[in-house]
Amino acid sequence: MVSQGSELVVSSYLEHGEDEHVGLHIGQFNDSFRPVMDGVGVCMENYTYWIRQNHGPATAVVPRVPGYRDNSDYEVLRFRAVALPRMKPFRVGLPWLDPRFMKNLRDTHFDLVHAHCPFVSGRLARSISRRERVPMVATFHSKYRDDFHAATGSSSLAEIGVRYVIGFYSTAAHVWAPNKATAATLHDYGYHGPVEIVPNGTDLEVPSREEGARLAERGREAVGLRDSSVPMYLFVGQHRWEKNVELIFRTLGLLRRTGTDFHMVFAGTGYAENAMQRMCRAEGVTNQVTFLGLVLERERLKELYAAAHLLLFPSLYDNAPLVMREAAGFGVPTVLVRGASAAEGVVDGVNGFLTENNSQALAKLLTHLAEQPEHCERVGKGARRDIYLHWRDVVEQVYRRYEDIVATSSRRTMLVDREVPS
Repeated sequence: MVSQGSELVVSSYLEHGEDEHVGLHIGQFNDSFRPVMDGVGVCMENYTYWIRQNHGPATAVVPRVPGYRDNSDYEVLRFRAVALPRMKPFRVGLPWLDPRFMKNLRDTHFDLVHAHCPFVSGRLARSISRRERVPMVATFHSKYRDDFHAATGSSSLAEIGVRYVIGFYSTAAHVWAPNKATAATLHDYGYHGPVEIVPNGTDLEVPSREEGARLAERGREAVGLRDSSVPMYLFVGQHRWEKNVELIFRTLGLLRRTGTDFHMVFAGTGYAENAMQRMCRAEGVTNQVTFLGLVLERERLKELYAAAHLLLFPSLYDNAPLVMREAAGFGVPTVLVRGASAAEGVVDGVNGFLTENNSQALAKLLTHLAEQPEHCERVGKGARRDIYLHWRDVVEQVYRRYEDIVATSSRRTMLVDREVPS
């Protein structure tokens, strides 16, 4: 799971009593977290949850969202944040204007800090690492150049942002990425250090056949689909044009005009949601499309995956989509654009489907699969075999890597201290 010659070793954890774990205190830092979630937030949440469940103390350091109260069995430190109008629903943090938070943060001792983004929360993690002389891991998750360009409309400003990002990761002792394509993006930006590959997972368990059937029935009821033979296509994620959702609507329009039956479900929210609904009307597929909005309840999401025939995820922006692993657990294969970073590890017709980035190719594929449901089912089994990976197993190995890093860092600190004259 980790490259650069660092082997992760799974071993049992040390536990004292029923609820108290003795272990490293790990701080997880990110600029998005419940109730404003994206794939990075889900990753960080599962890191924090499974560390606290199986190993030791874990604390999430994240922005505050008005009206939201945390209900978790791990500590959450929230800092002041304000709305970010052009990146709805995300918020930008102002922790240095939050004295109570800063005091709580100074009073918290971490053995290791893990930054999941290079901005406000990443800077907090870096300041703790330097002040407390503890190691910092930084995971590179996103295509920030695309984000900067979308936010500013300027290539020059986007490059300034990229230089900032590279400057941040260059200060981290350990840099991780969820797959090789993401690591290649970081190197393409100009980062020259080593990158360890630590994959993403999912928190959804593989259902039994009976449970899957029950979930599927409820999922179809939730979207008003009575006929289980009608192909149900699913998109889960932020409603942003960067996700290449326009390709989906163009394809649905083609399917409607050729008389192909289908039902498309969108779960999520984002700045493009209203425009997507207008495009749905323009393509004449309103009666065959359901917009569910943000779906935070994991039980509801399980119902959607169980009912779906295919997950459509044509994004050219995403690197290692969690939704692909989630769908795989339910035997649902993902359709991706050939050559996209998200398609890493997908073998066409074996554990997923690849299409060219045009509506004619995607419509042809969906029409073929609608006529060959057994092919889709067979590939779904391949996805479950090859793509599914539970966060519990990921974090078990991640924690062992943390232990290695802390042990190595401690030895280095001791050597430096011995060399400093009294």
